[in-house]
Amino acid sequence: MTDATTLTAAAPRLQIDALAKSYGERRALAGLSVTLQAGCFAVLLGPNGAGKSTLFQVLTGLFAADAGEVRVDGHSLRRSAVAALAHIGVVFQQMSLDLDLSVLQNLRFHADLHGLARKVAAERIAAGCEAAGLTPDLMRPVRELSGGNRRKVELVRALLHRPSLLLMDEPTVGLDPKSRRELRLGVLADVRARASSVLWATHLVEEADAADRVLVLHKGRLLADGTPAEVTALLGGGTLEDAFIRATG
Repeated sequence: MTDATTLTAAAPRLQIDALAKSYGERRALAGLSVTLQAGCFAVLLGPNGAGKSTLFQVLTGLFAADAGEVRVDGHSLRRSAVAALAHIGVVFQQMSLDLDLSVLQNLRFHADLHGLARKVAAERIAAGCEAAGLTPDLMRPVRELSGGNRRKVELVRALLHRPSLLLMDEPTVGLDPKSRRELRLGVLADVRARASSVLWATHLVEEADAADRVLVLHKGRLLADGTPAEVTALLGGGTLEDAFIRATG
């Protein structure tokens, strides 16, 4: 499987063109277009029902879009799904670890799914767990870990195959402030180290303050796209939180 660091820097990590998805009469995504270049930490900010989860379900191949195109490092999700998905790492909103397996067993299972050689997998698991402070917990069942440490395991797992694009779907729900901060710092460290890109979906405005870009999604449409300061100004000024509340009601 191709390491993201060997990919051409010319191709955007993520390119979304006119993406549309409806459920009956309700339009969850209405012609959404977004491009993320390498090394970008982007926060997708939107209230509940904005279309964030639908977007992630489309990007991960769980749902098919009604119209539009998605490319990951130049690979079309519609025409070359296996190639596109190989470059994506995901931390879903709902925890998806096996609680009865140890941290190490969960990580080895994921590495096997991606076809990583055992030696490579062992090195990456050790390095990832060391960076996340999880080394003492390697042999513990996941159910014994705190919510924050479970999220750290999911982040280590998502990065094992060295994806060029990391999708984080409201990953800090239920976490305490310290765990939220540590998770964001871990993601930022990967962005800076490997020029990966992150799309971090949240409705918590404070998580957007340190982003390279903020994308404000409301009723399936992109209301604003820019740095936190640019988005704040575009949506009427004040604080980013004030601007976000005004724009989304």
